[in-house]
Amino acid sequence: MTYADIALPDAVRDAVGVQLSLLPDPCLDVDRALTRYHQVFAALPTELLQQVLDFGRHNDTPGLMLVRNLPVDEHLPPTPADGRPAGGRDTFVAEGVLLGLTGLLGEPLGVLTEKDGRLVHDVVPVREGAREQTNQGSAVFLNFHSDITYDPTGRYDVANPDFLVLNCLRGAPGDDAVTYYADARAIAAALPERTVETLRSPLFRLNAPGSYTRTAADGADVWSEPVPLLSGAPRFPEIAVSANGVRPLTRGAEDALRALKETCRAVADEVRLQAGQALLINNRKGVHARSTFRAHYDGRDRWLQRTYIRRSLWSVRYRATPEDRRVHF
Repeated sequence: MTYADIALPDAVRDAVGVQLSLLPDPCLDVDRALTRYHQVFAALPTELLQQVLDFGRHNDTPGLMLVRNLPVDEHLPPTPADGRPAGGRDTFVAEGVLLGLTGLLGEPLGVLTEKDGRLVHDVVPVREGAREQTNQGSAVFLNFHSDITYDPTGRYDVANPDFLVLNCLRGAPGDDAVTYYADARAIAAALPERTVETLRSPLFRLNAPGSYTRTAADGADVWSEPVPLLSGAPRFPEIAVSANGVRPLTRGAEDALRALKETCRAVADEVRLQAGQALLINNRKGVHARSTFRAHYDGRDRWLQRTYIRRSLWSVRYRATPEDRRVHF
């Protein structure tokens, strides 16, 4: 399954960039900002706009879309070293691009246990997390995974985002950071029928991702209830896998998990993001991963911004916090 690839014409890029450069920090009033971004992105050429909208609303579209030639901020501060928002910003074009594309797919969602509930996530290498299975890592391969959410119901595959958007503010200096995406349709087609049947059985437990760590009183990991890794209609399978660990419950499930990992590598598309590019990722149609890359922690490292998106916030309203209707526990 190949990914979709679109590019803004130069004149459109420049016009959108001018409008976004005049808008304030969206975090001051997110809903107002999203409304303005809707107005800006509605002016995209009809063909491009429909491709993005179709990506988000149809079952048979690819699970990955690369959007190129996007506007960028004229001046950027150093890449933040701690994974928190950078200060000293004069313009917020990057956030406008991120949330503008987000608004075409659904509603941005914050989770208290990820980036303190912020809607815009700064994804950068952090020295202390270099070898962790999180977005702060760089020295280890970040395994194929879905972005999943710890949930007290025991199901970590229910309240997870429907989509992610990754907008690149600064590419890896050595161009050595690779994002991989393996579509569940390609995975299922490449696996033996018996293996697919095992992956569709509730024979696995998912561990909450490292950045969502919730541990029991004795410090042990908290695992999900038994779940399948593949589900849904055979034509349109859904996949949910934890980067921080999957526990197979039988020998057959262990073999199936090993085959799944090998197949993800074999069928995955590869993208090396650079400034002015964004990836739209369907978090249910496929799983993604990231290569190792060299981090220097000198202010020039790779810098992405990310959003979590739900098509609707209604089905996860049981998680909403009283303080902010977009931020969930």
